[in-house]
Amino acid sequence: MSDSATTPAPDGSGPAQLPEPARPIAAGYAFTGPALDLGALLWDGVCHPDAQVRVPLPMLNRHGLVAGATGTGKTKTLQLIAEQLSAQGVPVFLADVKGDLSGIARPGQGGDRVSTRAAETGQSWAAEGFPVEFLALGGIGHGIPVRATVTSFGPVLLSKVLGLNRTQEQSLGLIFHYADTKGLELIDLKDLRAVVAFLTSDEGKPELKGIGGLSTATAGVILRSLTAFEAQGMADFFGEPEFDTADLLRLAPDGRGLVSVLELPAVQDKPQLFSTFLMWLLADLFHDLPEVGDVDKPRLVFFFDEAHLLFHDASDAFLDAITQTVRLIRSKGVGVFFVTQTPKDVPSDVLGQLGNRVQHALRAFTPDDQKALKATVKTFPDSPYDLEELLTGLGTGEAVITVLSENGAPTPVAATRLRAPESLMGPVDPAELDRAVRESPLYGRYAQAVDRESAYEKLTAAQAQAQPSAEAPKAPRAKREKVPAEDPSLVEQVVGSGMFKSLARSVGTQLGREITRSLFGTARRGR
Repeated sequence: MSDSATTPAPDGSGPAQLPEPARPIAAGYAFTGPALDLGALLWDGVCHPDAQVRVPLPMLNRHGLVAGATGTGKTKTLQLIAEQLSAQGVPVFLADVKGDLSGIARPGQGGDRVSTRAAETGQSWAAEGFPVEFLALGGIGHGIPVRATVTSFGPVLLSKVLGLNRTQEQSLGLIFHYADTKGLELIDLKDLRAVVAFLTSDEGKPELKGIGGLSTATAGVILRSLTAFEAQGMADFFGEPEFDTADLLRLAPDGRGLVSVLELPAVQDKPQLFSTFLMWLLADLFHDLPEVGDVDKPRLVFFFDEAHLLFHDASDAFLDAITQTVRLIRSKGVGVFFVTQTPKDVPSDVLGQLGNRVQHALRAFTPDDQKALKATVKTFPDSPYDLEELLTGLGTGEAVITVLSENGAPTPVAATRLRAPESLMGPVDPAELDRAVRESPLYGRYAQAVDRESAYEKLTAAQAQAQPSAEAPKAPRAKREKVPAEDPSLVEQVVGSGMFKSLARSVGTQLGREITRSLFGTARRGR
C-alpha cells in the first residue's frame, strides 16, 4: 500500500485516502492559533473531513473577497464566517440585500441535508442564534434608522449618488468648502439646496470668486439632481440623529461580537444609494478610529455586499480614495470583505490588498463568462488543480479558497466543501424583526428624526430680518440671475435677502475650522 495519509470516508464506511498532491494543501491550513473553520478539503470529488480548511483570526483584518455566480452559496458563506467571528468576540457588519441574512439571529433548523453536510466536513453542528442589531437606511424597512448629515456624507460620495460629472463634483466641493468655513451645517438636502441657491445670487457670487466661482448652469444641474433625488424618496436618508459608526463595534453582554445587519430589501432598487452609503460607513470608521497596528483579532469585520455597484462608473479620484481607505483601515483593526460575482468586478489596486479569497462557482455560458473565468484563474497562486475546470464544476456551498497563513504568506489553493451555518438559513418574520428593533437599546437614540437649526433655518432667519415692517413700503427686490432650480420659492426665499452676506460672514467660522475631511471628503465634528 502507498504511504498516503488516510481520513474517514464521509459516509463512515471506512478510511478515504488523502492523495499525495493534496497533503501539502492540507498542511498549509494546520494553524496552531485561533482560526475560523471554513470547511473540509476536496480532492477529486472526495471530501476529507480530517483536512480542515481554516483562516487565522488575526489575518481577518487583511481583507478578503467572497465571489461567485448567483445561487452558488455566497450568502451562506457570509453567515458562516459572521457566526464564528461573533463567537470569538469580533463584531461584524453585514449588508442584507435580499433579506435572507436576518436568520442569523435565530437558531438554525437541522435536517438530513445539514446532517450530511456536517458529517462530510467534520463539523459538530449545533443550532445557535447570535446577537444581532437590525439597521435600515433612513428607517425605510425593518431596522434602526441609519442617517447621515449632508455635511458628514461629503461632496465626493454625494456626487456619486447624484451621478454628477467631474466638473460638477468639483463645484459641489466648493459649495461644501464654503459651508464648512462659514459654519453652515448641511444637515439635510434642503440645507444644501438653500446654500447652492444663495451662492448663485448677486449677493452670494462674490463669496466664491476667490476660489473659482460657481456657474449658474452647474448650480442648475446640481439643484435639478437634488430635486430628482428627493422625488425618488431619498430625502429620509439625510438628517439627524446621525448614526454613530462606533455602535458597530459593540459586544453583546455575553462577550460575543454584535452582528449589525443592514436590512436593504426595501431599497434594493436603489443600488447606487445603498452601495455609496456602505462606503460612507466605512469611511466614517476610518475617519474616527485610532491606529492599533497588528492585533490578535479584528475590532470589526465589514462585509461589503454588491461591491461591483461601488466601482461602476466611479471616477479615478473615487477609486483612489477607495484604494487608500482599504489600504489604511487595516491598521485601525478593521477587516473588509468585498462580496461580488467575479474578481474582475474589483479594481486591481484593491484586489491586490485582499489577502483572503473564497471563490464560489463561476458560469462559462457566454464568451464574456469564459473571459471572466480565465481572468479569475489568473488571480490565484499556482496550484495542482485545473482551476478552470474546478471553478465551473463546484457545487452549491463549495468554493476555492486561499487565505493568509499565521505568518502572512498565502496558503495553497484548496477546493473546499463549506460547513453549514448554525443559525437559521432564511429570513426572520417581519413582525419579529420589528419587535427586535423596538427592544434595541439604540431605538430611543435613533428612531425619531430631528430637524434642528442649520443652514436652511439660518438663511430663512436672515431673510425675515431683511423684510421691512408691514407699515413701511416694500423695498425693491435685489436684482439677481435666475437659477434653474426646481423649487423657485426656496430660491426666492434664499436670495431675496441682502443681509445674508453679513450673516454668513459672522456665523460659526470657528465651527467651520473644526471640520476635517477624510479621503472621501466625509466629515465628523464629534458627537
